[in-house]
Amino acid sequence: MSHDNMSKDTLPESHDSHGAELAAHGDPFADPGLPAHEPRRTDIDERAAQRAERQVSLLFILSMLSTVGFIASFVIFPIDKIVYIFPIGHVSALNFSLGLTLGVALFCIGAGAVHWARTLMSDHELPAERHAIEADDEVRADVIEQFKTGAAESGFGRRKMIRNTLIGSMALVPLSGVVLLRDLGPLPEDKLEHTGWKEATQAKPIQLINMNTNEPMKPEDIVVGSLSFAKPEGLEEDSHEFQVQIAKDALMLIRIAPEDIKDKESREKGFEGILAYSKICTHVGCPISLYEQQTHHALCPCHQSTFDLADGARVIFGPAGHPLPQLKITVDEKGYLVATGDFDEPVGPSYWERSR
Repeated sequence: MSHDNMSKDTLPESHDSHGAELAAHGDPFADPGLPAHEPRRTDIDERAAQRAERQVSLLFILSMLSTVGFIASFVIFPIDKIVYIFPIGHVSALNFSLGLTLGVALFCIGAGAVHWARTLMSDHELPAERHAIEADDEVRADVIEQFKTGAAESGFGRRKMIRNTLIGSMALVPLSGVVLLRDLGPLPEDKLEHTGWKEATQAKPIQLINMNTNEPMKPEDIVVGSLSFAKPEGLEEDSHEFQVQIAKDALMLIRIAPEDIKDKESREKGFEGILAYSKICTHVGCPISLYEQQTHHALCPCHQSTFDLADGARVIFGPAGHPLPQLKITVDEKGYLVATGDFDEPVGPSYWERSR
């Protein structure tokens, strides 16, 4: 249908008196202006303003207490503790307490800020004309002046109770994130530098137990050119900590004719040509299980690091960074092989905190 055939009776201005009035006015998008400002109770009653100030400060104080509770939860609740909370059911006490305290801490900061803005900060509405993106010097000066005016009207400098509690709550909340770093794992302390053999002493040695037979070992059980594996006495395979401990305690026993041992210090740590080395490769911790009798070389099957066991287990090929640690062994009064101390250096791969 063309505009010429359209009836004038259907046009909006023919029926809409408001539309006709706008058209007659000449500007259908005229600025209606702002409603008259109505003062709040806190604007005319100083007691109400002080009460609002105390309420805002209380919310910030509750945030600080909740943050302290968040940190305390890490100390109080063990990771595996389960509690019943109605109507949620059985939940982790640690997770529930962390979520509750952190949620309250953040909520109180937000609620306090909103309550502060709605009751104590200036609520005068000011129109802002649209302008070009790039501001001139006059606009910049006006913005700075408005910022100063807003800071003064907010009462941030005058209302010290709100200012101090806000700073306190905002300073404490980030500590929650710092405490969360504990979940990266327990501090290693000196656990990486010692193994289960550290309990061995001259007065109280630890027997070497054959990994295959679970029986104590005697020198005559190990023939020249053979390779055996051992663990410390008292370490049971069905124990909860077995896998953790054997990853550091596992021994590789080889017997070499004393005259073929090149390293004097290594010979002295052994007994009648029997040498006890860590089974854990010093590259990435793979278990070493390949041994070449003629050359006395041990090979890691993961990345082919090769160690010369007749020469202090030094690295002769591959990516390993240092020799295999050696355990000092001897025999007890019953003739069984025993250890009288820990490895001479940490077992396994290198790490930056390594002190030896």
